[in-house]
Amino acid sequence: MGDLTNTRRLRSVILREETSACAASKGVVVVPEDTVDLAVVAYRDDEGWRLDTVPDDAVEDVEDLVDALRDVPSPSGALGMVAVDEDFFVLVRLRGDDARMLLSDITAVDEWPLADSVADVLDLPDPEDDDEPQPAGDLTMLADLGVSAIDLAVMLDDPDAYPDEVLSDIAQRLGFGDEFEALIG
Repeated sequence: MGDLTNTRRLRSVILREETSACAASKGVVVVPEDTVDLAVVAYRDDEGWRLDTVPDDAVEDVEDLVDALRDVPSPSGALGMVAVDEDFFVLVRLRGDDARMLLSDITAVDEWPLADSVADVLDLPDPEDDDEPQPAGDLTMLADLGVSAIDLAVMLDDPDAYPDEVLSDIAQRLGFGDEFEALIG
């Protein structure tokens, strides 16, 4: 996965200026690299959990994130974890062709293309101006790994927890917390 990530990073660096200029001319919002707090892929192999970073160009849209997860060499699938600007996070669990998603705060769709793309895939209505932050998507996506829907709901209900802290807690509960902390620094 490391070579694949390095290749994608190089491609991302080369194309970033061209993509940003082209996207801006078409009215498309590109997620600035410095707004992504973390982007991690976790997957299991015969020896346990493995983690790697997600390429920068895979966090602009949830379909790009799903495509990046398809590149993971794991027959049991992969879990993408992305936190954006201390505002929200996205979880995507890919197993075969089945992509299950969770957006930590539906109100983020008004400001962030990644959140908007998750809402589009989940076919969710746009939030109203007075809507309270709430999760959207599949709260049961990690139940078979030991994190129940109730556990996720409790973590998401903590108004003082930052998205990266919630993802760290999820990583701990799934059994790769130390590796997660080492990777994100």
